[in-house]
Amino acid sequence: MGVDALLHAAPTYPRRVVCLTEETTEVLYRIGAGDRVVGVSGYTVRPKEARTKPKVSSFLDADFDKILALKPELVLGFSDLQADLGRELCKRGVPVFLFNQRSIAEILQAVRITGALVGLADAADALAKELEANLRRHAENATKLPKRPRVFFEEWHEPLISGIRWCSELVELVGGEDVCAPLRIEQGAKGRIVDAKDIAAKDPEVVIASWCGRKAQEKLIRARPGWDTVSAVKHDQLYEVKSTFILQPGPAALTDGVDQLARIVAAAANGQTLPRPRPGDLRRADGP
Repeated sequence: MGVDALLHAAPTYPRRVVCLTEETTEVLYRIGAGDRVVGVSGYTVRPKEARTKPKVSSFLDADFDKILALKPELVLGFSDLQADLGRELCKRGVPVFLFNQRSIAEILQAVRITGALVGLADAADALAKELEANLRRHAENATKLPKRPRVFFEEWHEPLISGIRWCSELVELVGGEDVCAPLRIEQGAKGRIVDAKDIAAKDPEVVIASWCGRKAQEKLIRARPGWDTVSAVKHDQLYEVKSTFILQPGPAALTDGVDQLARIVAAAANGQTLPRPRPGDLRRADGP
């Protein structure tokens, strides 16, 4: 075999990529590599074009035979919860890169790494800088608010789980005071389980619910023991941010997600409320 054949037996950068979670799919599309995505998670919402790609996984399960049939040159996943998926794919000879970002800074780093893995480092760096600029804009706006309202961000309801690190950081970046900020250092959700009575004692002025994969229910929030005296309940400052906007650690959280958090916190800081999509729904900030 000649030297050229040896050196070019594999492509310089991966051309066929399977994404087991949504955020890497969105990054690849935004840096001009959407055509390289050959398989996606069944939970993929962003971008719309990606929904037509073969769906090969949920979050904790994957169709390994279907993935192999796509002949991926790289599989991208997220978190220790996908470690078993990554291990099985490695055993089957597939290159795998698992991210485990939790903070805003790590999300930006993951954007840059994703681009570098497919040979588009400059485009990924430009995207990261665009996302950074949006965050800086919100941080500047937050300095002009008349107060910093106390905020409880809930990621799940039974058991009650406070927001993962990037959600907590984003709440504070847009001008809120996260009542569960000390818990954001916890790597897993189990470390962020809280008692509803303890949260009531902190008297949050805003509650933001983002129940992963499920519509948040206002009646369940209001029915918690002792919550009838909570400021957020008394003043109707109960909101939902859909999980697709805020609970995936990629561009969505640093664009639409943080934009919605900023509207909510600004409204509360100014003694205002945002509208409900329809009667009985929690208030939301994803309107025009």
